[in-house]
Amino acid sequence: MSTVTNPKTIVAISGLIRPLLEPRLPDDLDIRWFMTKEEALEAVPEAEIGWFDMYEQEAMAATLRAATKLKWLNSIYAGLDFLPMDVLIERGITVTNGAGINAITIAEYVVMGMLNIAKGYREVVRAQERREWLLDSPGKRELAGSKALLLGYGAIGKLIQPRLEAFDVDVTVVRRSGGEGVLSPDEWRGKLGEFDWVVLAVPATPETEGMIGTDELAAMKSDAVIVNIARGSVIDQSALIGALESKKIGGAFLDVTTPEPLPEDHKLWTLDNAHISMHLSGRAQDKMFIRSAERFLDNLDKFRRGEPVAPVFDPIRGY
Repeated sequence: MSTVTNPKTIVAISGLIRPLLEPRLPDDLDIRWFMTKEEALEAVPEAEIGWFDMYEQEAMAATLRAATKLKWLNSIYAGLDFLPMDVLIERGITVTNGAGINAITIAEYVVMGMLNIAKGYREVVRAQERREWLLDSPGKRELAGSKALLLGYGAIGKLIQPRLEAFDVDVTVVRRSGGEGVLSPDEWRGKLGEFDWVVLAVPATPETEGMIGTDELAAMKSDAVIVNIARGSVIDQSALIGALESKKIGGAFLDVTTPEPLPEDHKLWTLDNAHISMHLSGRAQDKMFIRSAERFLDNLDKFRRGEPVAPVFDPIRGY
């Protein structure tokens, strides 16, 4: 009498995370590692579980399309708008993303950017490079007593708020559900002129694309500063450049731009009231891969037991 052996579940994983995962993965899985797009396309066709993160987004999208038996996709990225949403929806793939993995360091970056602008610290650094002893501060703003509008209250927004409040900033949050002391999506535009800081922490969706444009910039205070750690696409960049050039707003701290990398001859580089941090906020840490590996291993146990995994990315909503 022959014995039927159940085949091992095939898992295709980017080699970028291999050192942290390999010693801790169950023996009853068929693990297929890859480093390049070509290796990925060979590894994924039979995979039920995948972690396809690579440096090239187009390679990740192609790998997803090739993974026709995939049931669960994991990623370190919070924003997955570069993947083919139609494929995820049509195949009913469960997706877990990196929401919250980088939230602490991104929230710290927001505070850093605001303090940098408030105190004129870029000019201090420049003076040091010139070996010039300044006799006065190039920036005299205080965070204490200022008012900030926080658009986006996900994992990052929830950490931004208490950090700003620790500096005695009066934070007003925009949320769909509304509530006491909260503005709804149809209320915040009418109150833009009340805020010293406008912080964008929203997901990149069709709804949020270009949500800050000419009208919104014109409604802001003349010394207001916009802080964007969301996606470059949530701001009409041409309108922002015009507002910065004409000094209609005080400045912008931009961790994200359109496109990325920003070309060397782009106008934004030339504007002294534009502070560009090159999408480094999430990378300003040494725990990103450790946190991601721990989350994946926890979710792997749950997925194999048929329990819910988290955080789940909804391809219909785009976040």
